[in-house]
Amino acid sequence: MTGRRRDQRDRMNPFRRIALGIRNCLSFGCPADTDLRMQIKNLTRNTVLATCLEVASTGSKRNKGLLGRERLSPGEGLWILPCAAVHTFWMQFPIDLIYLDRKNKIQKLTSGVPPWRLSVCLSAHSVIELPSGTICNTQTQSEDNLEFSVIPLPAASSLES
Repeated sequence: MTGRRRDQRDRMNPFRRIALGIRNCLSFGCPADTDLRMQIKNLTRNTVLATCLEVASTGSKRNKGLLGRERLSPGEGLWILPCAAVHTFWMQFPIDLIYLDRKNKIQKLTSGVPPWRLSVCLSAHSVIELPSGTICNTQTQSEDNLEFSVIPLPAASSLES
């Protein structure tokens, strides 16, 4: 039984993995300009939803969301957690919304949400905001399973060569 508990701990929840990564970066004094991006893959459809996903897991980041931006480029997005409702008040562009449960299974999809709207999914644990058209282009459907992976940006020295 002890081995079983250890196996369950080793298969770390992705939310916990992100939180530990952020904590480790802060505690080991990583430079402030260290930037990580996440990629989201739809395992059911074998498609990539975003290659440059930001994570909004603090109150201030969740409150700001995408406010103040003029647009989202293809491949960009924002993962808000925990979150079961979003609004598009004061936004300047439409977005696609993907609501997830704790196991990263899609609970609800909403495409092309225009500014000045409210969207809710009470069974959701988090929501992904993506450029309008992403859901249709990737043929993503309810009940699909998503996978998140952290992708470090290339070092400045490798870009120069």
